Amino acid sequence: MDVSQHDLVPEHTVLPEDEVEDVLEEYDVERTSLPKLKRRDPALPDDAEPGDVVKVVRDSRTTDEAVVYRLVIE
Repeated sequence: MDVSQHDLVPEHTVLPEDEVEDVLEEYDVERTSLPKLKRRDPALPDDAEPGDVVKVVRDSRTTDEAVVYRLVIE
């Protein structure tokens, strides 16, 4: 069973480097200041590598969607 395809797992997308720079600039943070997500997390896309930034889109009761960013680590 592919856990990443389960209904309760939020959408995980690896951001291209140009979008990563925009996100870091918008929030005025360093890449290493982002919350971490381990590479072996089953919800990660197969192409995620350590150092990548992943956009996680969750359903939210108050705003329809909640977007968070995570740094992939070993």
